Amino acid sequence: MDVEQEFDLFVIGGGSGGLACAKQAAKLGAKVALADFVKPSPLGTKWGLGGTCVNVGCIPKKLMHFASTLGELRHDQVEAGWIDTQVDSKHNWEKMVENVNNHIRKLNFGYKNQLMRGDVKYYNKLAELIDANTIKLTDNKGKIETVRAKTIVIAVGGRPSYPENIPNIQKLVITSDDLFWLQENPGKTLVVGASYVALECGGFLHGIGNEVAIMVRSILLRGFDQEIAEKIGLYMEEKGIRFIRGCVPDMIEATEDNKRKVTWILNGQKYEEIFDTVLVATGRISDTQKLNLEKVGVNLNKNGKILCSADDKTSVPNIFAIGDCVEGRPELTPTAIKCGQLLANRLFNKANELMSYDYVATTVFTPLEYGCIGYSEEDAIKKFGEDKITVYHSIFKPLEWNYFEMHSGESCFAKLIVLNNNRRVIGFHYLGPHAGEVTQGYAVAMKMGVTKEQFDSTVGIHPTCSEELVQVTAIKGIDEAQKEGC
Repeated sequence: MDVEQEFDLFVIGGGSGGLACAKQAAKLGAKVALADFVKPSPLGTKWGLGGTCVNVGCIPKKLMHFASTLGELRHDQVEAGWIDTQVDSKHNWEKMVENVNNHIRKLNFGYKNQLMRGDVKYYNKLAELIDANTIKLTDNKGKIETVRAKTIVIAVGGRPSYPENIPNIQKLVITSDDLFWLQENPGKTLVVGASYVALECGGFLHGIGNEVAIMVRSILLRGFDQEIAEKIGLYMEEKGIRFIRGCVPDMIEATEDNKRKVTWILNGQKYEEIFDTVLVATGRISDTQKLNLEKVGVNLNKNGKILCSADDKTSVPNIFAIGDCVEGRPELTPTAIKCGQLLANRLFNKANELMSYDYVATTVFTPLEYGCIGYSEEDAIKKFGEDKITVYHSIFKPLEWNYFEMHSGESCFAKLIVLNNNRRVIGFHYLGPHAGEVTQGYAVAMKMGVTKEQFDSTVGIHPTCSEELVQVTAIKGIDEAQKEGC
């Protein structure tokens, strides 16, 4: 193997963080290369440049979530006067997937163009470290070349994990790596898991007309505010999604007509049911197994995540890591992008700003969307003490929901968690329509240390859902959350 080129920076991984780091470093004058190679899922699904978010995550998820909400609005349209709306019309999965996949392919092409225009050398090859400065690259035909780099950034993200107790499970189920590229409607679906991926996918599959059951081992949305999580579960149940709580699949078997027979044990009793598809969404693992990291001295935790300092440096001085493959980092696209850009600035522009993961806004695109910033109520109590915080809460009903009386007036919810000593708002939680748009608007204020009194002094836009956050006065444990509307 001959060494062909040497770079200032070599990025392994062409997801959001890796692309951002590579493009920023090249903009600052560094000689940069990036390698990205998508290993097909166990069922053979593969995709192009851009990583999880673009190909099998945020982008297709949001588009399919939007498609499902359009279907749910048909009853509202009728009550709002659109009398020719067909409330019983069927969803065309193939049409939706065609448009979603075409959009993704445009993004894939755009990323290649950006790398080319930015003078970043792109290798569609599988990367592996030989030593701290040498990378082995293997293409899909097995041809090998090596390159060298002064600095290496690992940005390989993660892939879905599978339960280990079921034989041949990878051939019996799908994951989010497969769902968005399925050419046929998955039909009656069992979703296994309680993560945001599980609830989001189960939500939009039900929204387009599929029968959906979600099997949950323990709590919903671990790591998020549990009062909100339970409200999400209740809303989904009210909409017709079945939850099977307190268990996991004991066995999954293929039937003669290629359906899936799922067996589980609940309270000592055995249950069986046939599903068209089983979607497993029980978590993700870092995609670091075949990079040869430990051999070159990069320390990993027991789950394969890379151990890094606050400046993204690994145990090897010239090797850095960003994004989902790093221990303790939020698995969010925007944080990976910002982290990659800041790292490039420190490496090639003498900057010193570190990535801050405090008060990062995020949204879960469940059928009723959930946006949050900062501490959950559980985490706030754990860190500061229950007597050191005040929780303000409000139940509200969006004005638009009054067209169709089947909408519950108890579903939408706002919560602010406030430190008593300085009145800083340390937790922001919104459950309702357009949560991403609402939450993003408060993110700057939360980052800047906004107080409850500053919330109170802000005049809301009327009539909106967002104004609930600047009008909430009811104190949890003292006042009822219900608020009278105008």
